[in-house]
Amino acid sequence: MLFARDSPICVSLALFFRCKNNMNNLVLSLAPKFTKLQTLVLRQDKPQLEDNAVETIVSYCHDLQDLDLSKSFKLSDLSLYALAHGSPNLTKLNISGCTAFSDVSLEYLTEFCRKLKFLNLCGCVNGATDRALQAIGRNCSQLQSLNLGWCENVGDVGVMSLAYGCPDLRTLDLCGCVCITDDSVIALANRCPRLRSLCLYYCRNITDRAMYSLVHNRVKNKPATWESRKGRYDEEGLKSLNISQCTAITPPAVQALCDSFPALHTCSGRHSLVMSGCWNLTSVHCACAVQAHHTASSIPHPAH
Repeated sequence: MLFARDSPICVSLALFFRCKNNMNNLVLSLAPKFTKLQTLVLRQDKPQLEDNAVETIVSYCHDLQDLDLSKSFKLSDLSLYALAHGSPNLTKLNISGCTAFSDVSLEYLTEFCRKLKFLNLCGCVNGATDRALQAIGRNCSQLQSLNLGWCENVGDVGVMSLAYGCPDLRTLDLCGCVCITDDSVIALANRCPRLRSLCLYYCRNITDRAMYSLVHNRVKNKPATWESRKGRYDEEGLKSLNISQCTAITPPAVQALCDSFPALHTCSGRHSLVMSGCWNLTSVHCACAVQAHHTASSIPHPAH
């Protein structure tokens, strides 16, 4: 299926492909006709896209800003090298599940695509390493969102480099990054004041030390004129935190975190603080959950 907007001045801001066969040939034939393309999402039921298609895209679509190549298992480092030279204006790139990419090619990409703001590397087990993250921190200072889910080669060196080099980071998914420790979270707390969403699912080396670092920096950044800026302050800080399966964390540390960040909720229907699998944290509650409990308990019950 193809959606395009065509005019004498502008050709297609969005191009979507959904086809079961011959996607690679379709891209090869259509790319030369959409030279003003800015957004391209390639969705595949089965892996079809090959390096020559990506090379063709970047040869003709020099205005490309948003590219989704997720689950393109046939692509190799050649595709990232092509993007590096042909798409310097990329701000959003999704290569999740592309397991063939190496950290060398990803490092090379960041040296040319320095405008990246959104990067999805979920499942890129060979590409997402500390070496790649050091390159991202060094070259992509505008980065706002990064998904590193299940990239088990990511460690503290990489995340700390990211924190120091990407101060505008707002969303970070470290799900399944089993090698990281408290040092990664401490660096993020110290260096990324705009962080709003953090996923630490299954990061079992995370302890209370990481939680208290988030609390400490929250208190440190508290406005001097508290009452006048309370509303704005409540809107800042973490809004989403997943610490599921982080079994080393204790209730006092998480309760302190919950008390410091009003947007983190444990109450029904507003689970922005996810703690599944942490049975020792069942006593932790957000402010509105506590208030609801007190309200319910104060309602007189009819006599039997």
